[in-house]
Amino acid sequence: MMEGKTEETLIYANSLEHIQDELKRIDLLIHRMVEQMRGERGEGIPGGCMGLFISEEEINTVLREKIDGGARVFRKSGAGTTVEMLLKLNRRIAERINETLERGGYLTIPWLSHLFHLSPFETDCILFCLAPELDQRYEMLYAYLQNDVTRKRPTAGLIMNLLCLSLEEKINARQFFSERSPLFGQHLLSFSDESREGDNHLLSRALKLDDRIVDFLLGIGGIDRRIRRFTRIVGPCERTDEIIIPETVKLRMKNLLCRINGSGDARDNSGYHRFVCHLKGPPGNGQLQTADAICHEAGLILMEVDTGRLLVGEIPLQLSLELIFREALLQSSAVYFKGFDRLLEESEKDKTKEHVLVDAIVNFHGPVFLEGERSWRPGCSVLPFYSLDFPVPSFQFRKRLWESYLKACPVESGLDINALAGKFRFTVDQIRDALLTAMDISLAGHSNNTPVTTEDLYEGCRTVSNQKLGALSRKIEPRYTWQDLVLPAEKIAQMKDMCSYVKYRHLVYDEWGFDRKLSLGKGLNALFHGPSGTGKTMAAEIIAGELGLDLYKIDLSLVLSKFIGETEKNLSRIFKEAETSNAIIFFDEADTLFGKRTEVKDAHDRYANIEVGYLLQRMEEYEGIVILATNLMKNMDEAFVRRMHFQIEFPFPDEEHRLRIWKTVFPEEAPKDDDIDYQFLAKKFKITGGNIKNIALSAAFLAAENNDIIRMKHIVTSARREFQKMGKLCTQSDFGKYHDVTMEG
Repeated sequence: MMEGKTEETLIYANSLEHIQDELKRIDLLIHRMVEQMRGERGEGIPGGCMGLFISEEEINTVLREKIDGGARVFRKSGAGTTVEMLLKLNRRIAERINETLERGGYLTIPWLSHLFHLSPFETDCILFCLAPELDQRYEMLYAYLQNDVTRKRPTAGLIMNLLCLSLEEKINARQFFSERSPLFGQHLLSFSDESREGDNHLLSRALKLDDRIVDFLLGIGGIDRRIRRFTRIVGPCERTDEIIIPETVKLRMKNLLCRINGSGDARDNSGYHRFVCHLKGPPGNGQLQTADAICHEAGLILMEVDTGRLLVGEIPLQLSLELIFREALLQSSAVYFKGFDRLLEESEKDKTKEHVLVDAIVNFHGPVFLEGERSWRPGCSVLPFYSLDFPVPSFQFRKRLWESYLKACPVESGLDINALAGKFRFTVDQIRDALLTAMDISLAGHSNNTPVTTEDLYEGCRTVSNQKLGALSRKIEPRYTWQDLVLPAEKIAQMKDMCSYVKYRHLVYDEWGFDRKLSLGKGLNALFHGPSGTGKTMAAEIIAGELGLDLYKIDLSLVLSKFIGETEKNLSRIFKEAETSNAIIFFDEADTLFGKRTEVKDAHDRYANIEVGYLLQRMEEYEGIVILATNLMKNMDEAFVRRMHFQIEFPFPDEEHRLRIWKTVFPEEAPKDDDIDYQFLAKKFKITGGNIKNIALSAAFLAAENNDIIRMKHIVTSARREFQKMGKLCTQSDFGKYHDVTMEG
C-alpha cells in the first residue's frame, strides 16, 4: 500500500474514476510533446494569422486548465518535471487497477483490453481516441500537435509520436494499425472520414473510436445500432429444472452441460466455454428456452439473432457477423441464430456465406447455438460440436403444456384439453401464443371477469396455425351443420366416425401404442365420391366445423403445371405448409390429380405417372387430414383408393331425400308462400341437392325483384331455367300441372 494513502483511495469506485485518471496520464503525454515541440520550434506563428492557427497562448490556457490541477499532487511529492509526474502517475494507476480487480471490482478499460487481448500501446490508442469524445478541448490540442487546425482527431503518426521514444518503437508500432490487428479486426477503431484525399500513407490517417465502444467504456448499455434490427438480448434466464421441454431433451441437455463443464477443450484461455450446438427441430419448440437454460448454468446471457433479417441487412454479411460476435463479447453472452436454415438455403446459391459464418464462429470465444430443421455439421473440427433434437411434441407433452399454461388463465368449466392437444399439433411457443390470442379474443368479446371459452381457445389455435396454405388454396368458412346435410343414415354415420377418428387419435396412437407400430399412414385420408351436387363439399365443411379446424380447398389451377417437375414442387409446398396448418386439406375434382396411371407410351405418360407416385408417397407420410372428392370414381387410381381410411359414396338423392332437401333449402327468414308444393317438386324434379340450391336461390331473387314473397311460380320459372342450363328439355311430364305456370301466370 502506498504510504499516506487509505485503503479506499487505492480502489477505483467505478470505471469513470479510472478513466479520469487515465486522461490525466494522456494530458501529461500531450504536455511532454508540447514541450518537445516548443524546444524544437522556438517562436510561434505571428498574431496576424488568427483563426488560421492555434496560438501558443490558447494552448497554454488549455494546458494550465487540464494539467496543473492534476499535477499538484505529484509536485508536492517531489516529482517536478513532466516525465517524473508521468512515471509516478503510471505507477499509481497500475496499483489502483490491480487492487480494484483483486477485490472483485469491474473497470471497463481493463476488461476491454482483456476481451480483445490488447497490448498497452493499443489500450492507449483507445484512450487517445476516447478523449475528444469526452472533452472537445482535446481537438484543439491534437490540431496544435499536428500543426494543422483542421486535424482535430489523432492520427496514427501523432499517437506514435506521443507513445514511442525511438524510431525502432515506431516501426514496431505500425503492426497495431493493420487490418488484422485487434483494434481494426474487431472494429474498435476505424480510419475517420476526416482523413483527406491526399492522406494515403498510414501516419497521416485520422482515427476514430467506434461509437459502441465509447458507450461500453462509459457504461452505457444497448446493442450496436447497426445490428439492433435483427439482434436482441433474451431474458430472463430460466433454470434447467424450470423450463418445459420433453424429458428426453432435458436429459440430453444435462448430459451436454456435464460434458461442457468437464471438458477442458471447451474453454479457451480466457475461461469462456467454446462450443457449437445445433438445435434441430421445428421452430418455437423449446430450443430458445433450452439454450437460455444452458447459458444460465454457465453464467452467461443469451443474444438472439434473426438469421432472415441478418441476410437482408444493409451492411455486408461478414461485417454483420463480426459486429454480432463483438457485441457478444462485450455483453458476455452466447449467440443464438434463429432460423439458421435461411443461411443454409442462401449457401446453396453462394457457398461463401456458410464459410463466412463458420470462420466467424471459430474466431469467437463463447457458445454458439444454431436453430434449424435441416441437419447440419460444420466443415471443421476446431470446436466441440453438439446436436440436440427437438421433435414435434407428442400428445402427452402437448397436454402437459396446455395444463401448465392454463393454470394462470381463467377458463370455462368442461374444457376438453385432450381435444385441444389432439387436434392441434403445436410446438411449445404455439401453445403459449394460442392461449394468449384466446385471452385477447375473450377480452375483446366479453367482460374482464368472463373466463376464456372453448370457442375462444379454438379460434386462438386456428389463428396461430400456419396460414400459408392460402397461397395455393381457398380457405372455406364452415357454415353448414349436420341438419343441412341430407344423406342416407349410414353415410352420416361414416362421417361422424371420421370425426371420432380425429377426436380419439391421441388415445389410440399415443396411449394405446399404435404410434410405435406404424411408420406411415398415420393421417386421416377420406374419399368422397358421387355425382356433382350431392353434398361432398358441404360434408367437408360440416366435418371441419364439428372438429373446429380450418378447411382449405386446393386450387388446382395453381397446382397443375405443364412444366415437368413443377406440379410436384407445388404439391410439396402444399403438404409442407399443411404439416403446421392444423387444417383439413380438401382436393375437389381429385381425379385430375389422383387419376389412374397408364401404360408408358411417351415421356408425358412417364412424368404423369411420376406425379401420381409422388402423391402416393406424400399422402402416406402426411399425418394430417386429407379429403378427396370426385365425380368420376372410375378414374381414380386404385393405389389411392386402397389407402383411404374412409370411402363415402354420395348417392343421387331419391324422392324421399329430395323432399327433405326442398324443405330445408330455404332459410327460415326467407318469406315463403304456404302453398309451395314440396311433394310435387321432390317427385317430378329428379335433380341433385346442388341443383335444388340453385333453383331456390334463383327463385328468391325473382321474388325480390318483383317485391313479392317466394311462390311456386318463382320456383317453377327458376327450375325451367336450371333445366335449360343442364341441357334438359322442359317436358309436360316433368312440370305436370305447373307446365304452363309462368311469372305472369
